[in-house]
Amino acid sequence: MCGIVGIVGTEFNLKELVEDLQKLEYRGYDSAGVAFYDNGKISIQKSIGKIKNLKSKIPQKKTSIGIAHTRWATHGIPNDINAHPHTDCTGKIAIVHNGIIENYYELREMLKSKGHVFKSDTDTEVIAHLIEEHFKGDLYIAVLDAIKLLKGAYAIVVMHSDFSNMLVAARKGSPLVLGRGKDKVVLASDVTPILRYTKDVVFLEDGDVVLLKDGEYKITDLGGNVVLRKVYHIDWDEASAEKSGYKHFMLKEIMEEPEAIESALVGRVTLEGPVLNELKEFNVERVEKIKLVACGTSYHAGLVFKYFFEKHSNIDVEVDVASEFRYRNIHVDDNTFVIAISQSGETADTLESVRLVKRKGAKVISISNVVGSTITRESDVTVFMNAGPEIGVAATKTYVNQLIVLYILGMHLLRIKGIWNEELQRDFEFLKQAPEIFRKILNNIDLEEISSYYKNYHHFMYIGRGINYPTALEGALKLKEISYINATAYPAGELKHGPIALLDPTFPVFAIAPKDNLFEKTKSNIEESKARNSRIIAITNESNKELEKIVDDIIYVPDSPDDMYPLTISPVIQLFAYLIADMRGYDPDKPRNLAKSVTVE
Repeated sequence: MCGIVGIVGTEFNLKELVEDLQKLEYRGYDSAGVAFYDNGKISIQKSIGKIKNLKSKIPQKKTSIGIAHTRWATHGIPNDINAHPHTDCTGKIAIVHNGIIENYYELREMLKSKGHVFKSDTDTEVIAHLIEEHFKGDLYIAVLDAIKLLKGAYAIVVMHSDFSNMLVAARKGSPLVLGRGKDKVVLASDVTPILRYTKDVVFLEDGDVVLLKDGEYKITDLGGNVVLRKVYHIDWDEASAEKSGYKHFMLKEIMEEPEAIESALVGRVTLEGPVLNELKEFNVERVEKIKLVACGTSYHAGLVFKYFFEKHSNIDVEVDVASEFRYRNIHVDDNTFVIAISQSGETADTLESVRLVKRKGAKVISISNVVGSTITRESDVTVFMNAGPEIGVAATKTYVNQLIVLYILGMHLLRIKGIWNEELQRDFEFLKQAPEIFRKILNNIDLEEISSYYKNYHHFMYIGRGINYPTALEGALKLKEISYINATAYPAGELKHGPIALLDPTFPVFAIAPKDNLFEKTKSNIEESKARNSRIIAITNESNKELEKIVDDIIYVPDSPDDMYPLTISPVIQLFAYLIADMRGYDPDKPRNLAKSVTVE
């Protein structure tokens, strides 16, 4: 959830450190701080709120080592005292930390009994004092001894005022990436801040401890044994993570969806049909059960797969929220495929779900956007969504690419099992045309007027049926997470089982209503809602004019095969939410209390 940056090497201006930290703003935070080597001592600056508040406090200085952090509060309220970096009693040790230390209270009480004095309410400060307790002149050994006492998740970077050319870092359960540039070694929570220095990075693994010194690095395990880690080349650059003239990253990323889809389709669409070479080693024919685990938007993508695959096969598909799945008594075996969906590849609950089913003998296919991420390394195989960097916290092009990859995965499995028909062929042909269809939608759609009308409503209800119900869920999530409007979603057929009691002129209904096999039933639910004096917005396909005299506002998308409407409707619900958030004066790139990558439970 937090963002970490650490730099050691030849002297650099402190503003570089803050600029690198700003590239992690999308992860969500409530405060920020830096620590740097300053003529034999450690200087620290912190600030609550935006990094720009911190920037105004940073002196025009150069240093040889520095660490920086954006905090998202888990222990202790957001204030300058609880902001990172934290120090020990001597003020010689400074640390930044992402994660949650589960036994911090016991450790804190133990350290207090030995005379340590704590300034903050955080679990992180415990680590600084533990390192102080074990420090006998060797910072690496002190960190190694201290982290052996920690229970929970952490990514830490530590500096000491006795060493002007050294950082020590460790990782367990929270991501940390390493890159070596021409004259610096850089650590960060993800690759974005590292790209200005190098495109070759190392994704540290659980149990890794790293000594960075004099522009070099050494990785060891908790026993002090040197380990070698694969170096990954990142094929996108800093410019890909800039706004390119758009007001917000979210809008830019919605507009990038045609190109993102093209990237997802490359090598997976052939004249013969859909192909996933990633699965060539899998014995797909023995699959008897499929389980999907995911969180948030990724969960909604998984639901679309369920409706699609069950329609065309006799295999049951279960979709679980990962935070619930990992605590259930799960029944899997080697005939079970588990599909783990995580944009970041670091989602804590999804990662633990992967580990759970792997222990039980299931095969795991992960779908992710981040090469080298923890979930991708621990899965049997990964199908990358290839969406490119997504900076906005709310998923847009990564959701679309999740759908693309899941459709292709489903078609690939069906073909191998000997299931193929005219409807699936139409679906496949549509996928091949999807980039151009998205260009048409994004070039022609105008939601300014409708968004302006609805921007001041306080409640919304999204409804849909069948494969379009997950789209209702996703539409409601997008609206609530960036505009802070209380948006809910229900299967349209559930209205009369309770939700319809909420409807009145102050409670608009957003109906996902393409002309599919369930349209007449959805139309009936729309009429029920209208009879309660709710305003109705409907999304339907261009050739369907049956709703024009029923609803208040209508949005058209291109005619599509029934299975494909979750895809074509996605950019519309995203743009609607984006425009309302912007018109209400909120920053859709950085919604309050949310983080791009949820790396703690």
